[in-house]
Amino acid sequence: MPRTDAIVPVILSGGAGTRLWPMSRPERPKQMLPLTAEETMLQLTARRAPSDAGFAAPIIVANALHADMIVEQLEQTGAEPQAVILEPMGRNTAPAIALAAVAAGGGATPLLVMPSDHVIADIPAFHAAIAAAMPKVAEGWMVTFGITPDHPETGYGYIQVGEAIGDGVHKVSRFVEKPPRDAAEAMVASGDHVWNGGIFLFRADIFLAALAEHAPEIVAAAQTSMNRAIREGNRILPDSAEFARSPSDSIDYAVMEKAAQVAVVPVAMGWSDVGSWDALHAISDCDGQGNACRGDVVAIDAVNCLVRAGAGKRIALVGVTDLIVVVDGDDVLILPRGRSQEVKRIIEAMKDQPGK
Repeated sequence: MPRTDAIVPVILSGGAGTRLWPMSRPERPKQMLPLTAEETMLQLTARRAPSDAGFAAPIIVANALHADMIVEQLEQTGAEPQAVILEPMGRNTAPAIALAAVAAGGGATPLLVMPSDHVIADIPAFHAAIAAAMPKVAEGWMVTFGITPDHPETGYGYIQVGEAIGDGVHKVSRFVEKPPRDAAEAMVASGDHVWNGGIFLFRADIFLAALAEHAPEIVAAAQTSMNRAIREGNRILPDSAEFARSPSDSIDYAVMEKAAQVAVVPVAMGWSDVGSWDALHAISDCDGQGNACRGDVVAIDAVNCLVRAGAGKRIALVGVTDLIVVVDGDDVLILPRGRSQEVKRIIEAMKDQPGK
């Protein structure tokens, strides 16, 4: 794998994952849960960039509330992070990555930015895409990895793939917001659009320079808050007042859509953002009736259901089709498959009910 330095994985673990309520909650979001395997999604993410494949120790950027949980889970994988940056408040991905770039020294070190709650089934394909990107990264390009689409998804952003600038590497022609159905169908049919998977590779100094040009308030807040941070071993607590000065913005809006040297590596690697219970069903191992059941579940004459029973709970289904049933603690979620994005309506409704 060509590189100027060992690649530093930057794992973003600040999300709340409320779309997978009731199992995912602010105090224990989806990246901390074993949703797709015996290990949690955070642990699986850390394993994608192991030291024996030439990666450096990771930098984790996370919610301060989850500090102990993150350290404990990473210890179980044998991963020793070089830094666990504990955000005093959420400010979206651009400021979070800026903290990591500063922590990495702000030089030519390549940073591989990964959300902590995605699935990548084909790790060799992922590593091959990283290797393809590295020569352009060394030259100062910022690279995103575009997921080869297999259906016209309206819940993802898209990237139009431009001219080739290397082996498997292309210029980005444009970023596209989450499209309506007809536009998504047209982009998939065209063959020159990929999903925006939110995974990036660039040098720390190049990213910070792009921020300084396009979003100077973000980089100023990140640098000052890190200069005044409290450090406890490998835990870094950026100064709260200084970090609060940062605008809240995504890396796409703040930098990637504005910078000149932005490239994309299209890759089919069994990716999913597991953004809903429907998405989890789609990537789960199902029985002969299409049911994905976990926990203490009895399913009789049930077809194409996703069923999750939390600790100490039993779920029994008879003669039902296309249901999502999730029980966690005293909370029960029941809804038809295909409507799991509407969990956000449940979250909003509960906010309006005192004591919920």
